[in-house]
Amino acid sequence: MSQTLDVITIGEAMAMFVAAESGPLAEACHFTKRAAGAELNVATGLARLGHRVCWISRVGNDSFGRFIIDHLEKEGIDTRGVTLDDRYPTGFQLKSKAENGTDPIVEYFRKGSAASHLSCDDFNSACFSAARHLHLSGVAAALSATSLELLHFAARTMRAAGKTISFDPNLRPSLWRSQQEMVTQLNKLARQADWVLPGLREGEILTGRSTPEGIADFYLDQGVQIVVIKTGPEGAWYKTAQGDKGRVDPFYVANVVDTVGAGDGFAVGVISALLEGKPLPQAVRRGNKIGSLAIQVIGDSEGLPTREALAETA
Repeated sequence: MSQTLDVITIGEAMAMFVAAESGPLAEACHFTKRAAGAELNVATGLARLGHRVCWISRVGNDSFGRFIIDHLEKEGIDTRGVTLDDRYPTGFQLKSKAENGTDPIVEYFRKGSAASHLSCDDFNSACFSAARHLHLSGVAAALSATSLELLHFAARTMRAAGKTISFDPNLRPSLWRSQQEMVTQLNKLARQADWVLPGLREGEILTGRSTPEGIADFYLDQGVQIVVIKTGPEGAWYKTAQGDKGRVDPFYVANVVDTVGAGDGFAVGVISALLEGKPLPQAVRRGNKIGSLAIQVIGDSEGLPTREALAETA
């Protein structure tokens, strides 16, 4: 691969069916099909801002899998790290129509999916050699033991090459055998990252500490360079290994439509700005901005802006 990449990420994507009518999913008759997945959302957001992104995954050799690959190609995301799996299917999910800013109900159908069979066999050395940054999340870590092994191998490889790594815990307790296993495994991944991006409640669960600074210090003491904590209506709080710290105000949103994808949008903002050499407070502000845009539309990635749209709303 001669072309360099800005970011490489690993994860699962699913076909998502969003109900057109409000109310219980069992009563919904009409749905809109979209692509969904935490790492896919981040890849999509970074690509829309002009960054060169490669996404590593497995999808079934089925209509949902081809739908995901079409999405990647339309967004300009490198697909050479995606394996079409003839044995296992692409997962999908059903999502209720949210109203008045409430969290939607989401039902997942992912057990035994192609992505759950990710392993070190899916490590594309050419893609990783070409990339300067690796983004990981706790979703891919929770899919299976082999997927978790791939994430650790990728992180070790990128660290050995002197490249940067970001980590969003993105807790999915239902996918782990126990909370203790989740905490142990995700903190092992976090220790390999340069930038850790938890939500406040996630940080409390993972560190046992109740304040943003306490959570940040937990990771900084283990070698992480930057910790940025999403604090909901209060915006975000950051601290660096050099001791710089501060709070960044949120962006006011008059009409919250769908809260899913806000954290992924936040990660897009922070990662893109840091890769562009922006100061950390400016990166966190961009994270808050894109997170605020994500919650104003239905869909996990529909609110992620292009470079031009981001400038217009700045």
